[in-house]
Amino acid sequence: MLAVCPNPDGTGAVPGRRVAVTGLGVAAPCGIGVEAFWDGLLHPPAPGLRKIEGLDGSSLFGPKDLRRVDRFALIAAIAADEAVRDAGGIDAIGADPERSGVWVGTGVGGLETLEIQIEIRLARGDRRVSPFLVPMMMANAGPAGISMRYGLRGPCENTVTACAAGTQSVGNGARMIATGRCDLVLAGSSEAPLTPTGMAGFANMTALSTSGVSRPFDARRDGFVIAEGGAVLVLEEMGRAKARGAKIYAEVAGAASTADAHHITAPAPGGIGAIACMETAIADAGLTVADIAHVNAHGTSTPLNDAAEAAAIAKVFGAPGPLVTSIKGVTGHALGGAGALEAVAAALTIAHGLIPPTLGLAELDPDFTIDVVMGSARPWAPGPILSNSFGFGGHNACLVLIPPPD
Repeated sequence: MLAVCPNPDGTGAVPGRRVAVTGLGVAAPCGIGVEAFWDGLLHPPAPGLRKIEGLDGSSLFGPKDLRRVDRFALIAAIAADEAVRDAGGIDAIGADPERSGVWVGTGVGGLETLEIQIEIRLARGDRRVSPFLVPMMMANAGPAGISMRYGLRGPCENTVTACAAGTQSVGNGARMIATGRCDLVLAGSSEAPLTPTGMAGFANMTALSTSGVSRPFDARRDGFVIAEGGAVLVLEEMGRAKARGAKIYAEVAGAASTADAHHITAPAPGGIGAIACMETAIADAGLTVADIAHVNAHGTSTPLNDAAEAAAIAKVFGAPGPLVTSIKGVTGHALGGAGALEAVAAALTIAHGLIPPTLGLAELDPDFTIDVVMGSARPWAPGPILSNSFGFGGHNACLVLIPPPD
């Protein structure tokens, strides 16, 4: 269970502090809210950009404040609202505000605001730049807004590690509970990268699919489909979650992060950093590789990343290993928002006893020996899940979620 290092003064982990997932909130291209999101994971999407249609923050912000929130922070706020309501509401959760925290990551933060304001400055001069530019674009705007909305005065932090940000944020939030610092943490990530300049940058580095179709692990994969989206999980200390009769989706049993120390965009050959991260997360959960029943893969649909991850999974688990899926065939790649979306998908996979298919995948790359769920959803007896995220800069992150206790 989420091993921790003692502090220098001798304090450290509180024995038996387990981490329950008691609320899920999501805003994704395939659906806003848990039910719509889950249904979307089971059906093929339309080709093209993955933009969230109908994103409406008017129930959370007045007209003036809504104009002062970047889209990535709006996505985070909507996901947090969904998660808190799913957990019964902040009053029902009843945690001490001083022992309640927020840990919500992102990859690029307020890119939309930055791009708009640069255009304004170039066209109309310095004095026309919004005084709200900095608080709207800063990467910590998402968690800051959430902490203020709910009055959570414990740690309020932000992880910015490219596509690993969401998974690391959930792992970091869970560790705040395991160490005894917090009883409640709202953890997740969000991203809104669909700006002209952002799109051009990814296109020019040949990362995007030219076909507009995300095909994780497919022999014809040609890049990822860029997306926006985000998710927040309500994490609580297991004992208090049980005591208040909370619905428990899953338990966060382990987490890990490593670095490739290899290249700013390309994964390390053979997935060396990913292998170390997976093995460390499994050990952190007190499990062995044989215990893992399912891998929610990073699976971006790029030639190099899918090959490195498939090799890493095969190295850790052997062939065919546990059931593997990637939801990016539906959601696209939401960059820093992806890991939190996948953590929600993993929790719902436990709740529904069903593993979503890797949509977009028609012909498994013949070089891969992993057992990928394809075609249609596969029923399963829920067991431990490993959720992977790997980001530019060589950032690797893994979570282990297990079914809730009886």
